[in-house]
Amino acid sequence: MPIVTIRGQLGSGAPEIGRGVAELLHADYVDREIIAGVAARLQRDEQDVIAKEMPASSLLGRIAEALDRGIPFGAGVEGAYLPAWEIPLDDRRYLQALESVIRELARSQSLVIRGRGSQFILKGYPHSLHVFTVAPVKMRVKRVMEERQSNEEAAEREIARFDGASREFIKRYFQGGWEDPIHYDLVLNTENLGFQAAASIVVQALSIKT
Repeated sequence: MPIVTIRGQLGSGAPEIGRGVAELLHADYVDREIIAGVAARLQRDEQDVIAKEMPASSLLGRIAEALDRGIPFGAGVEGAYLPAWEIPLDDRRYLQALESVIRELARSQSLVIRGRGSQFILKGYPHSLHVFTVAPVKMRVKRVMEERQSNEEAAEREIARFDGASREFIKRYFQGGWEDPIHYDLVLNTENLGFQAAASIVVQALSIKT
């Protein structure tokens, strides 16, 4: 059963291409369904899982996160306070649930999976292709403005927030670089490539690899 994982910079077309690939493969496209699966497995609200996917990248953000969770401070390493996201149990349980959900989905059916570290979790998985999408910032800003009906400044802020959180998520849970091409089989620049054409390229690459 073919498996495609796809992730990309905001505005580079990853979700659109992913849905196009799923249509061509007659496969399911999975995105937020993973959040529901992880939340059910952990018996937590979906918002708790979403918070794990958007980790605070700044020291102040991590301190605020710890305070919100009511975690006591004072235990640190070499005098440093321990941020909430560095406490092993919370992250370990989340990652175990995430890996379990994604692997079970991959075993049961053909899938196109958007993000959530699936390129790491399913690395080396038979009949899989891992895709990353990029595009120039100016084009990404234009696409986000059109999609969200926002102004240029708001689109730039959203791109910076999304990309920054994605980098932090991969660094935090998989100790890797989100935009490092070594983690992908195929990197697509959608500056001069339509989303449907990009989806066709992905399907062709999948047939060659498998």
